[in-house]
Parts: sequence; structure tokens; C-alpha cells
Amino acid sequence: MSAGVLTLYWHTIRHLRLIQIYGRIWFWLSRPRPDLRAAATMRPAPAAWVPCARAPSMTGSNQFRFLAIERTLESAADWNNAEWPKLWLYNAHYFDDLLATGFRQRADWHRALLVRWVAENPPNNGKRSGNGWEPYPTSLRIVNWAKWILAGNVPEAAVHQSLAVQARWLRKRLEIHLQGNHLWVNAKALVFAGALFDAAEADAWRTKGLAILQRELAEQILPDGGHFERSPMYHAIVLEDVLDLIQLASLYPSQFAVRDVIHWREVALKMLRWLRVMSHPDGGIALFNDAALGIAPDINALMDYAAQLSLAADQSALADIEALPQSGYVRLQAGAAVLIADVGLIGPDYLPGHAHADTLSFELSLHGKRVLVNGGTSTYEAGAERLQQRGTAMHNTVQVDGANSSEVWSSFRVARRARPLEVRWGCDSGVLWIEAGHDGYQRLPGRVIHRRRWMFEHGRLSVVDRLSGRYTDAMATFRFAPGLPVELTAPNAGKVGLPEQTMQWSVQGACAVNVRAGLWHPRFGVSERCNVLDLSFSGDRLESDFHWT
Repeated sequence: MSAGVLTLYWHTIRHLRLIQIYGRIWFWLSRPRPDLRAAATMRPAPAAWVPCARAPSMTGSNQFRFLAIERTLESAADWNNAEWPKLWLYNAHYFDDLLATGFRQRADWHRALLVRWVAENPPNNGKRSGNGWEPYPTSLRIVNWAKWILAGNVPEAAVHQSLAVQARWLRKRLEIHLQGNHLWVNAKALVFAGALFDAAEADAWRTKGLAILQRELAEQILPDGGHFERSPMYHAIVLEDVLDLIQLASLYPSQFAVRDVIHWREVALKMLRWLRVMSHPDGGIALFNDAALGIAPDINALMDYAAQLSLAADQSALADIEALPQSGYVRLQAGAAVLIADVGLIGPDYLPGHAHADTLSFELSLHGKRVLVNGGTSTYEAGAERLQQRGTAMHNTVQVDGANSSEVWSSFRVARRARPLEVRWGCDSGVLWIEAGHDGYQRLPGRVIHRRRWMFEHGRLSVVDRLSGRYTDAMATFRFAPGLPVELTAPNAGKVGLPEQTMQWSVQGACAVNVRAGLWHPRFGVSERCNVLDLSFSGDRLESDFHWT
């Protein structure tokens, strides 16, 4: 193993918590056997489950569309088809369609699919049992099956029994080595199973799940309401989880402490406001870190869901400056333009798996349409595409000497990572501004520091980048949304064709200006062509100005 690889591993592992190291050893050595004892009866619920809006994924009795790819599960072997992406297979085991929009019209498909899954995915004694029995998909499936039952469906005896076996199995396979959103969903599943079944073992599941949720909620939700992994997509997922817990407690009030429910409602309101700040005027999330549209419910769906649970979310107009200091995001609004900037950590030190090297990147919307976009996320599969999408060049920020601002590697690894410096924001004479720097390039021989200042007002955005230290080349990248033509009109100026107007841009301090074809990945499995503006530094300062009507 080379010195470079050893360095990469060292700067990745040194941030881990002891429980992650111990937990990984325990997880791989442990071979618990499934507990096949008869399942207990289920507690009746006084009302039917009210689902959060979700797009359907079943297109036929055995046909599914996940991650923009449609496939048919023709045989039992297809649940673990080695030729299909693992994330697609995971989705097949989640059963998200059970309460998706129009679910009653697919009731026969759902009932048959539940029985089929039980028959074709048996637990194996002391052996690995395929994708469906991994803790994460097991957790999501337990919750979705429970919701389906709470919506008024009576499960077949085999499904009833399997649900108890899955909960017992999960209790022995908690993902303490992964922590974060994985351990969170494990705990949520134990709570759901514990509330649904009427037995002493179910009470133990619920007690264990609630203890984990209480601890994780305190750590994972930051004081500004954001999820600590700094992904707007995962934030929305966890927010839906919190709302689900509130609804579950309303169905089984005797199983939950009033103080817990009050706390969940307070947390949900903070999380809803955070998501409003981090959503574009089109209703979709900003694409920072691992984030894609269509995976989690958007802000409008979650606001509607919260209203059904009698949560009075704040719907007042957002201020011109909305800062999320613990999360490290700042939103500016000037007239019809909205800018969202990343000026924070890439994530928790011990859990940066969903981080991108996107420090000091930003996105811009104008008249309700996205104009400047980060590259997005279309895959979790290990390989060149995943590395490229996590890299600095796929984001609206500055790359130095071809390096990433944070050392992203593999699918979910980060070695040395950028840390924010001197973050400030304010308003002077009607001009909104943000200032920040980061030290991600200090690991390079020239020990470079990147500082950026955004100045934002009606009809204008100015981005000033400064670099200190030694470097050979540096480049600022601006990625425009698909369908927006970008052209040069002068050596250091050009225009962008917006739907109802034209944006002019100019640059000072560039030795080369290039417009090239690029890609935007707004959804998993989707890549759209777009135009990218690359500006090469001629010195240590680069000013990029964008003007519109």
C-alpha cells in the first residue's frame, strides 16, 4: 500500500468514533439466527393512517420504476440480481408504493407483492439473507408495512408473522457502526413495530427505539433546525420520519410520553422552516451534498402533511437574509432572485459519507426558475461517475490545481476536509452580502486559502474570489440550468438566454474564459445536458458579475 493511500485511510479513519470501529467488527462477526416464534396479536388503532404525498413507483403487478429505471421482478432471484444497481434493489425492498398516491387502485398488487416477498425472501439461519434483510431496507419496510396495516389493511398470516420476525431480526442488527440516518431509521422501525404489536417483546422494541431516537434527535438536529449531515434531501427524509412519529403517537397515545410528542412537534416546526429556507421558489430542494429531487417529499408535501397533523407551521414570508449558522447555509433574496450559499462544514466529522466537495458553492433562482445549479447526484455506485459528482468541479465554486476542496473518495468516504473561515453576512446600502473562506486547499504544497464574497441586489450578483498561497492554476465554475444558452460576446463577457429576458455576465481577472457542455444530475438515474462557464484565474483575484433586468 502506497504512502498516499495510507494517508487517505488515516485522515478518514482518525475521525471515527470508537463505537463505529467496534460496531463494524461486531456487525461483521455477529451471525444472529432469526427468531421464528409465532407473532403476537396487533393493537387496534382508533383511526386510519394518513399518508404523506408520494409519487407511485409500481407500474404493474411486478413492475417498478426506481431511480428513473423501470424493471420487472420476474423471479425470486431478481430481488438480489447482481447485474442491477444495489440502490435500485434496495428500493424494491422498501415498499414505498404501499401508501403512495392512488394506492387504493393498486391494492391487489400490493397484497400479492407482500405475500410474494415473504415467500421469496426467507431469513437464513446464521447466513446472509440478501439485500432485503440488510438493516436499512428492513427498517424502511417494517415502517411501510406497519403504515399499510394502520391504513386499514388486514395482513395475510404469513405477512403478519414475517413482520414480527423482521422486527426481532432488526433488534439484533442495529447499524451502530454507521450511525446517522441509518441508526435513526433502525430506531424508528423498532418504535413502529413496538407500537403495532401487543406483547412484552414489542414493548422492549419500542423502549429501545425511543431511547435511540431521543439521543439521536438531540445530536442529529442542529439548533437551527437542520439535519447534521447537511443534505437537504436527507433533512426532508428525517423530517417526514418525525411527522410519522407524531402521527403514530396520536394513534397509540398510551404508548408514548406526552413530553416526547411535544418535543417532536417542536422539532418538526424548526425542521419545516429550515427546509423552506433551503428550497428554491420552484418548491424543490437546493442540491448541496448528496441531494436529488424526487426521493424525499418536497416542502409543499411536507407542509400539507404537517397541517393534517395539526401542526401550525410558519408560513410567513422569508426575510431577505436567512442564515442557518449551525448548518452553514445562507439564503439571500433580492426581488425575484434567490441565492443559497454553502459556507459551512461538509458534515459531522465522524460521518461525512454524504458530503460533496462543495464548500463556498451556491445556487441561484430568478423569477421562480433555477439559473445556476450544482451538479446534483444521480448515483451511489462506486466508480468514476460517483467521484466526479462529489468533486469540486461539479459545483459553483473554485477548484485549485485540479484538487477537490475536500478529499472525497470511494462512494462515501472523505479524508481531509475543508473547514469554513471567517463567515459573515449582512446588508449595506441595500446590497446583501456574504463573506467566507475555507482551508481545504491548505493540504496542497502552496497552502492555498480560498475566500469568496457574494454581493447581491436587484438585478445584479457579483462574486469575488480571492486566493492566497502558491498554485499553478485555479478555476471558478458556474453551471447553468439545462435549456439556458450561454455564449461569449467579448473575450471576458457574454450572455445567458433566460425564458423572458437575458442575463449579461462579465469577468475581471481571468486569463481564459470557456463555455463548454456539461451535465446536471437533478435526480437519481438522470443526467441532463447543460452549459458550464469556466473562468481561469490570471492572478489571485477573480470577479464575476451577472446582470439581469
